Amino acid sequence: MNKNYNENPNSTPFDRFSENAKKVLAVAQNISEKTGNQFIDTEQVLLAMLHEKISLANDILASFGVTYNDIEIASNFFSNVDNFGNGRPEISNDLKIALQQSVVAAKQSGNFQVGSEHLLFGILSDSRFSAYQLIRNIDIDPEKIKNQLKSMFQEGFKNSQEIARENEENNQKNNKNSMLSKYAIDLTQEALDGKLDPVIGREKEVERLIHILSRRTKNNPVLIGDPGVGKTAIVEGLAQKLAKNDVPLKLKNKKIYSLDLGSMIAGTKFRGEFEDRLKKLITELEKKQDSILFIDEIHTIIGAGAAEGAMDASNMLKPALSRGKITCIGATTMDEYRKNIEKDAAFERRFQTIIVDEPSMEDTINILTGIAQNYEDFHQVIIEKNAVNLAAKLSHRYISDRFLPDKAIDLIDEAASAVVIKEKVGEDESIKKLETKLENTILGKNQAITNQDFELAAELRDQENFLKEEIEKIKLAKKEIPREKRVLVKKEDIAQVVNRWTGIPISKLMEDDKEKFSKLEDILRKKIIGQDEAIQSIAQAIRRSRSGIANPNRPIGSFIFLGPTGVGKTELAKALSSEIYEKNDALIKIDMSEFMEKHNVSRLVGAPAGYVGYEDGGKLTEAVRRKPYSIILFDEIEKAHPEVFNLLLQIMEDGYLTDAKGRKVDFRNTIIILTSNIGVSEFTNIATLGFKADEKESKTLKEKYNEMKSQVLEEIKKKFKPEFLNRLDKIIVFQPLGQEEIEKITKINLEELSQRTKKEKDINVKFSKKLVEWISKNGFDAEYGARPVRRLIENEIENLLAEKIITGEIAEGDEVRVDFVGGKVVLGSKKELVRK
Repeated sequence: MNKNYNENPNSTPFDRFSENAKKVLAVAQNISEKTGNQFIDTEQVLLAMLHEKISLANDILASFGVTYNDIEIASNFFSNVDNFGNGRPEISNDLKIALQQSVVAAKQSGNFQVGSEHLLFGILSDSRFSAYQLIRNIDIDPEKIKNQLKSMFQEGFKNSQEIARENEENNQKNNKNSMLSKYAIDLTQEALDGKLDPVIGREKEVERLIHILSRRTKNNPVLIGDPGVGKTAIVEGLAQKLAKNDVPLKLKNKKIYSLDLGSMIAGTKFRGEFEDRLKKLITELEKKQDSILFIDEIHTIIGAGAAEGAMDASNMLKPALSRGKITCIGATTMDEYRKNIEKDAAFERRFQTIIVDEPSMEDTINILTGIAQNYEDFHQVIIEKNAVNLAAKLSHRYISDRFLPDKAIDLIDEAASAVVIKEKVGEDESIKKLETKLENTILGKNQAITNQDFELAAELRDQENFLKEEIEKIKLAKKEIPREKRVLVKKEDIAQVVNRWTGIPISKLMEDDKEKFSKLEDILRKKIIGQDEAIQSIAQAIRRSRSGIANPNRPIGSFIFLGPTGVGKTELAKALSSEIYEKNDALIKIDMSEFMEKHNVSRLVGAPAGYVGYEDGGKLTEAVRRKPYSIILFDEIEKAHPEVFNLLLQIMEDGYLTDAKGRKVDFRNTIIILTSNIGVSEFTNIATLGFKADEKESKTLKEKYNEMKSQVLEEIKKKFKPEFLNRLDKIIVFQPLGQEEIEKITKINLEELSQRTKKEKDINVKFSKKLVEWISKNGFDAEYGARPVRRLIENEIENLLAEKIITGEIAEGDEVRVDFVGGKVVLGSKKELVRK
């Protein structure tokens, strides 16, 4: 008998049972409840053993050919109707005797605990037990099983096999819970099992990790880098090297355990519970000298588990780290390291930092190429090489708030997932039919058992097993689709995911809109009248950006529009929004009259920490973060406080702005437009002359315009600093509008009105030439430009149309002609002439 076996007067008999044995008894109770049995007997324990695949008893029964289905059918055939009852089942007398026999068998074999194999010996210890009879009734000799168990007990099989099996989940050799198995993952074992992705392009960082771990003191490295750059992957790379034994002699046979701090804290209701768990973990690590602890997001241990009068996790780790008793690898971001770890100098000095930078585009493509096979096998697709390259390129260019390679990997993963769902890969009607047939077979089998037609039940059981095998075969075949039959993940699929994430048009991403950009001037001239110079300058800047010649680290273009109100400055920005970005809401308008005071400037990037509005973010930065592909219109820039120009300098030069929370906001996909009314008086004089001029005077007016333009530019130089003006791509002076331009604008506005009435009310509205001429003359104002044209149309035409539609004088399907007769606007149709 084992000399370590001691009786405890306060313990219950079940305290001696292993976790697997307890689980078997719990399942046996559950079986009894479901089947309505009054007692838990040896047959339910036998069924539970066959149900619980991880127990040693199951392995022994399986080696003799005892299966769950055989025992289930035999159990139903020989069931005793008198045993059925309601309520919680009790342990039968036979099972009580069997449990006592199992305890005796464990003692005699020198084991502290009663395992599932001892339980099996107990339920077969008497030929009168139902478990014994069931096994005999399926033509298997229970005595052979008992003899096998006796031989195992004599050879001490328990000590060499079962303890090792159960220790992984619950026990060590001293019967204490293993903290590492409960709260950590063995990354080295994961690497051996092939569960980790290959690590590519991080050889220098892994080598530095090995150097620090091999030091005599301060051998605790901490990886610091932005989220998604691959800090955890570097540790996984080291785990793979350890698994291959491709490490220096000092690190051979070492294992890396990744700590799950959340699980360790979870469930610690009372003071001292967390400290107890962590202390046990540290003690276990000190004893296991081959262990390296990895704490991802290591900043979370600062303050973790701390309560009033208690120590947090970092303070409990300090002594063990300083003595060199345990080795620890940490990973965190630079912000969290600065905020949490640097403040605790005593904790920080025990670690050596390794800075992990974002990989280059080339390295990212190599990483994606290396791990593409894993995603292909998971999704059962083939990822084209050009799709991999595009994922790296687009994620770097357009997804600015995340880091490579993480954002590129996510692109490929989601694109593959979308393709699989779209093509319905792996779905098969034959599986659904077989599953329906299986359900009917199981129902038929159960009904046959109820009717005591055991011959039919046996046939249906065989059919059930056959159907299960067929379903598994089909599913396995679907899991392993031959490469030649797999669907492709193409460039278009990657572009569609980026489009869903950012809203950027697919045509822009796929670069198949070159024809549109080559004719951009013609497209814009249809909407913006009389501003050819402005349109040409903007079109050239956009073409430079699209062709890849322009600096990729600056905005697409930055312009200042000069001119009086109503000449088309804002209208050009709106036209660009709809044509370039293919959506009308891509225009972010910032009225600079709101930022005339210095204390208001901070609202653009967000209020400082501690001030009202800090959590809301900046008016400019938040808008661009939500819509990174947009036009930003700074209206009336001359009214802005000088501090605003410092922000604009950074945007126009570097392509980004840092907000109050320290986040970099990307402006590389924006067009910056600033408008100003500087020199309005000069514009007004030219506009008045230009509107009344005939062809003979046009040359003189052009000369006057050039003189005025020079004066305005001189005024601009006095108002704005040279460093600001030098960063602008173009200073554009809008030309005053003449008679011809006003007529074209009038026609555009009337055409828009005609389209609205046709779309909304199905009314065809036509306008006479006289009406156009009258609106053009009366709708121009040298001070307000073309804006009065719209007001005149609203007051004289739209109001009249609305009145007649409401009164029913104009109905859906009518054709209406609007004319100017006798100094009045007239609505006419075939039926009548309605005068204003």
